Amino acid sequence: MLDNANARRSVARFVDPVARLLLKLKVTPDGITWFGCGITVLISIAFLAQGEFLIGAVLFGAFSLIDLLDGTMARMSGTAGPWGAFLDSTLDRISDAAVICALIYFYVNTDGENSQLAVVAGVISLVMSLMTSYARAKAESLDAKCTVGIAERAERNLIVWIALLISGLFTDVMPYALTLLAAVSTITVIQRMLFVRKQLVNQA
Repeated sequence: MLDNANARRSVARFVDPVARLLLKLKVTPDGITWFGCGITVLISIAFLAQGEFLIGAVLFGAFSLIDLLDGTMARMSGTAGPWGAFLDSTLDRISDAAVICALIYFYVNTDGENSQLAVVAGVISLVMSLMTSYARAKAESLDAKCTVGIAERAERNLIVWIALLISGLFTDVMPYALTLLAAVSTITVIQRMLFVRKQLVNQA
């Protein structure tokens, strides 16, 4: 999620002590992965689907480091491996879908002037965010690299979080944020398709 080395080191100052404490308490990395997914689904249903964007943004911010805890704990305990990576990736897709589906649900049941835009953009965002991950997984199964794209998961989550915060504090910008999310996710899928095509065609 964090590609910048300095950013990783800064976050590690906070994440590492918590990870060590949880390991001492016999909490497993898989348990943290499941908890992170569960809390995201709960926040989505209880707050985002009801239009409570500010509390949703606050809670997402508070629990955001969970996304880094499981991997850190796995490395510290020497249990990092394919299963943990698979579980983390799979539950990340559920978490992402829960957030977008909750927003779509809210706007389907709202009569605002931009509600239709939000619903259409939300559906496109949902499909393309899943396709972004699928494209990489399929490419790697074919021994191709697929790490390109302007909007990976961290960037997509940041767009949603900022929009939740602004919408909760000031005015509803979520329809426009979802439109932006749909656009950058679609561009990312196209970038990955072209990038992988170049590799696989050259191999033929």
